Formats: sequence, C-alpha cells, structure tokens
Amino acid sequence: MRSFGYAPDEFEQAREVAFHRFLAGRAYPKFHVYCAVADDKKSAVLNLHLDQKQPSYAGSHAHNAEHAGSGVEAEAERIQSLNIKHN
Repeated sequence: MRSFGYAPDEFEQAREVAFHRFLAGRAYPKFHVYCAVADDKKSAVLNLHLDQKQPSYAGSHAHNAEHAGSGVEAEAERIQSLNIKHN
C-alpha cells in the first residue's frame, strides 16, 4: 500500500489492515482503505472509501464517508493503473 501512496493507519483486525492517504495536506479529507490479504498471499481485497470529515462527537467512530462516486472511482482506477507487483 505504501507503493500507492498510503500510510498505515491505527486500525487493525485479524485479517484486515487499514491505510490512509491524506488529501490537501491535512487530516481530512482522506482516502481510507481496509486491506485483506487473500489466502494465497498473492492478492488482496481493498475496501476503499473517502472520509470527508472527522467524527462529529467524542467517542464516535462514525464519519462522513463516501463509498462510491467519482472521487472513489478515480482513486480505484489510479491504484489499478499502477499495477505494482510484489513477491
């Protein structure tokens, strides 16, 4: 994911790792990706969305996120076009 311009995020679960890519030089908006490596270790499934702003109130993880739309589609195309292969 670093090859695509993403940095590791604080979130991690058993089979998913999160990454983000800040836009406009600040924390929001940012692209946020949950990455799950396939069992064969040769591919990964990416769950991409665009976080528009931080959570509205303390203790909340909910935020204004876009899971579809031109921005998300353009970022998905950018990642796919890089076609980076790793061993």
